[in-house]
Amino acid sequence: MGWNNTHLPWPQLERLLSGNAPLGSDQDDIDRRGPKPEPAPVERTSWAPGEVPFAELHCHSNFSFLDGASTAEDLAGEAARLGLEALALTDHDGMYAVVRFSQVAKELGLKTIFGAELSLDLPKPQNGVPDPAGHHLLVLARDPAGYGLLCRAISEAQLAGKEKGKPVYN
Repeated sequence: MGWNNTHLPWPQLERLLSGNAPLGSDQDDIDRRGPKPEPAPVERTSWAPGEVPFAELHCHSNFSFLDGASTAEDLAGEAARLGLEALALTDHDGMYAVVRFSQVAKELGLKTIFGAELSLDLPKPQNGVPDPAGHHLLVLARDPAGYGLLCRAISEAQLAGKEKGKPVYN
């Protein structure tokens, strides 16, 4: 995604805006636990005859609390390392991590698919509950227009629910 983004990497921008790092910090890409080791890439130059390219179409980031554990950046990196053709990020009832995901995926040459897992017929708010109750509908955006429609549907459902964690879809 673009729209005149800053030249700063996301981890540095996040720390600067949250007040967790002084301006000019040289710790831009190192978190408090130290640098992460880079996983070895899986060698894949092309798909073998008869082998079907693979894209994961249902993947939750850590924004789907208790369902996903990895950051969107880590998910994109692992998908690229494994040689996936594309990865769909489908967090519960939101598009929370798509900006981070798309920025890293673009750098890695990974195709992105944006979607969400919509929670239908929720009996009560599902804050902090793994795999929310109700029925689940996985929705993938076909194009930018579909992305806009999905964002609108999620926003309207969140507002219609009148309380956090209980979207009501029409």
